[in-house]
Amino acid sequence: MFFRNIPGGMRMAGTGTVTELEVHDVRFPTSEQLDGSDAMNPDPDYSAAYVVLHTDGGPPGHGLCFTIGRGNEVMAAAIRSLAPYVVGRSAPATAADLAALHHDLTHDSQLRWLGPEKGVMQMAAGALVNAAWDLAARRAGLPVWEFLAALTPEELVSLVDFRYLSDALTPDEALALLRAAAPGRAARAARLKAEGYPAYTTSPGWLGYDDGKLVRLAREAVADGFGQIKLKVGADLDDDKRRLRLARDAVGPGVRIAVDANQRWDVAEAVRWMTALAPWTPHWIEEPTSPDDVLGHAAVRSGQPVKVATGEHVANRVVFKQLLQAGAVDFVQIDAARVAGVNENLAILLLAAKYGVPVCPHAGGVGLCELVQHLAMFDYVAVSGSWEDRVIEYVDHLHDHFSDPVVIDRGRYRAPTAPGFSARMKPGSLAAHRFPDGPVWRARQRPRRPHGEQEVPV
Repeated sequence: MFFRNIPGGMRMAGTGTVTELEVHDVRFPTSEQLDGSDAMNPDPDYSAAYVVLHTDGGPPGHGLCFTIGRGNEVMAAAIRSLAPYVVGRSAPATAADLAALHHDLTHDSQLRWLGPEKGVMQMAAGALVNAAWDLAARRAGLPVWEFLAALTPEELVSLVDFRYLSDALTPDEALALLRAAAPGRAARAARLKAEGYPAYTTSPGWLGYDDGKLVRLAREAVADGFGQIKLKVGADLDDDKRRLRLARDAVGPGVRIAVDANQRWDVAEAVRWMTALAPWTPHWIEEPTSPDDVLGHAAVRSGQPVKVATGEHVANRVVFKQLLQAGAVDFVQIDAARVAGVNENLAILLLAAKYGVPVCPHAGGVGLCELVQHLAMFDYVAVSGSWEDRVIEYVDHLHDHFSDPVVIDRGRYRAPTAPGFSARMKPGSLAAHRFPDGPVWRARQRPRRPHGEQEVPV
């Protein structure tokens, strides 16, 4: 494999070289219990194209792309196609190293044609960028949120690709934002460690759950300290009215209920639907229409009384820029595995800070809670300096497959203390859920015999 050595600042002595790119197609059969079900995605099998960067010295780096089943093999192949930019490279250790790697992964002129800067290739680049941040932070002995927050404003600005952004945010403006937040970093980090970061839970609200399960889980969420829950909507208006009424009765008037249509509606339909649901005071409507439709989101925001949130399927920093310029969103929902990793999410955090829009990350799938908590905590410590009207999404499944899973205490994310990005999956989980030949999937591929029929030995 070839390697392009792009100059990128001083390297720490003894950091070693990336020797191998390991990729796994890992899938979990969540469709069996309808975990994750919504109006657009009725039967998801939460999955990850999972990557490990091995080196010849020190710990490896771990990253992933999240999918919902079919197509995960495409993501894995896309990650493998980027191996020439990683294997043989010095293990990244500095902001300059990480900026250079991000640039190389997103600027290959031929691979970029497949986007550009969106879709499968951008997500594949993000998996490798995030794995590089995990590697660098683990070698530094810090969780990623602290590793980021220890960088100078100048280093942070150097990580961002400002091409296509300068009409909305210049490097000088970004530098001013970061410098203004710098004096309070230590105090905010201490508060974060003491109190944790506010969370909300989607666990009660999957569309495939029956009414009894919705009510039970909504009450349990409030008892566990969550001040906000989220319900999936968009399949049937009468069902949504009933479910929202049941949830409101279960949690009372003091708990926020967000709703999420997962891109189900045209603009006029979104306005009509949310006007009908408004009496139950939804806190926001998430993804009311196509994630690419900036003007459509603006029309939904102005056409009905509920605030608008979006971002989990927004392809890149440019679309986020336009959503903010158009006044189309009340909440920016970054996703750790949709765009090109930490570097591009830093650009989005800076854009949101410039426009004064709260960031409430998406975190529903395999490893997304583990990853995005670091970005939200860094935003609080070093960028926005606020967690007012900000929450990180939480779902209560699949965390046991990670070596450093999220910790929720009284409705708040506890700040990670283990070095890295919290992305490392347990070897046993990787082996069991490898698709299609892991034992979990082999068991599901056996043909079913009619009841009472005995297997005949061959």
